Amino acid sequence: MVRRILALLFLVLATFSCYQCGRKGTPTGGIKDIIPPKLIKAEPAQMTTNFKAKTIRLYFDEFIKLKDVQEQLIISPPLKNPPIITPAGGTSKFIEIKLKDTLKESTTYTFNFGQSIIDNNEGNPNSFLTYVFSTGDYIDSLQLKGVVEDAFEKESESFVSILLYEIDSTYNDSTIYKKPPTYITNTLDSTVFFTLNHLKKGNYALFGLKDNNKNNLFDQKSDKIAFLKDTISLPTDETYLLSLFNEKPSYAISVPKYEAKNKIIFGYQGDRNDFKIENISILPDSVRTMFTKDVEKDTLNYWFTPFASDSLLFTVTNESLKLKDTFIVKTRKVPLDSLLIKPSTTGTMGFEEVFSIIANTPIVKTDATKMQLINKDSVAIAFTAALDTLNNSLKIDFKKEEKEEYKLAIYPNLIEDFFGTTNDTIVFNLKTNKYSDYGNFELSLSGNISYPVIIQLTDDKAKEVKREIYATEPKSFNFNYLNPGKYIVRVIFDSNGNKKWDTGDYLLGIQPERVSYAPKPIEMRANWEEKYDFILLD
Repeated sequence: MVRRILALLFLVLATFSCYQCGRKGTPTGGIKDIIPPKLIKAEPAQMTTNFKAKTIRLYFDEFIKLKDVQEQLIISPPLKNPPIITPAGGTSKFIEIKLKDTLKESTTYTFNFGQSIIDNNEGNPNSFLTYVFSTGDYIDSLQLKGVVEDAFEKESESFVSILLYEIDSTYNDSTIYKKPPTYITNTLDSTVFFTLNHLKKGNYALFGLKDNNKNNLFDQKSDKIAFLKDTISLPTDETYLLSLFNEKPSYAISVPKYEAKNKIIFGYQGDRNDFKIENISILPDSVRTMFTKDVEKDTLNYWFTPFASDSLLFTVTNESLKLKDTFIVKTRKVPLDSLLIKPSTTGTMGFEEVFSIIANTPIVKTDATKMQLINKDSVAIAFTAALDTLNNSLKIDFKKEEKEEYKLAIYPNLIEDFFGTTNDTIVFNLKTNKYSDYGNFELSLSGNISYPVIIQLTDDKAKEVKREIYATEPKSFNFNYLNPGKYIVRVIFDSNGNKKWDTGDYLLGIQPERVSYAPKPIEMRANWEEKYDFILLD
């Protein structure tokens, strides 16, 4: 973990350094004011003990304004009712804070204003000004430091709340859903590092939260969470790493929708294998039905051959949760979903690309003899065709030559769908570029690595997967015929061997599967060979 944190620190500092070196100067007509407003006095004074006041005033050496103070101000421990802070929209030489809560006894409070206090003329912020007081006889002085990363994404979230709960007789695993933390801070919008100051000795549970509802509680449907499995005992000089993730949503079933004359859709959350849907209506013997999973969404499509009916009755049963829902779906005047097919790509094809014919209704039968592939010289080209039931498509693979043109003709009855509908004649025109228009990339992995892993090449934003290799043993991994551009290498440690990245689960104590990104993008050019050894740190 320590090496992983050091690697994160190095990357952040290196990025900041490059940014500073690359900045361009802007001509000015004089010396620009870059001095932030300075706190000259506080009432009550900073570090006051036995604090009893209801109003706090902070005085500055120039006129100031407040910017995004409701988002930037972090009060630890958090208050139930936010204080009234002025000036709300104007300027002043002081900030007034009116407390609406009854403060806890023998507790050290910190008010961190982030970047919200700026001067009136140039908007220079007094960065992270902190006002501290105690309702007891002394100021707590312990500290906790750490780093927040996103468990899957390359870039970390901004404004991540760091929650520290004292483990006392009232604390349990559900506390984070119900009660605000003992202490809190926020990474704000400028850093992945965090520091919790003015803490008291004790045992604590540490969390990170992308708190979209801003209520200092974990809402599974909207918030990302990070948690440390081990208890923290203060004082400590260790630096902690938190990995932020979205939990897989708990089971839920949506009200089914009569979307087409031959289709009803069931939206759901959770694992598809956890529940069963049954049509308990009495159907004519001639009616056929089937379920398919939507390729892009957590939706099940219930297909049926049309018949006269006012409504259909369904039960949805989740045995593990002992839940059973009943739904009545009333029919309505909507058109049929009839067979439509489209190509996976048009125009230029990559040499590593597999062409597919995609259908919108369930494919039940294919006949590859109803298809012909020829090149620009009208020579027949050998191909293979395979039905992909998961993606409801017909995959057509063939050896591609450079600077070639192809015509793929599909004739009637190549595809038959669940309703007995077949396709018409269609011709797809495809072509290839020169081999030299692309680059080849050879990747090796070393360092702290255990197989199997999923190796992905993404776009330069790490959002879209361009290529993927599933690896069960160490070797060189080749990504050939890549379009010129920048790519990011992502390695997913598939610890359970299910060939996909798995997120975490707080209540089950499961951390998300580890993901590592190469520290720099890979730039590919036309007619280019690139080799790279990705050294993975813990």
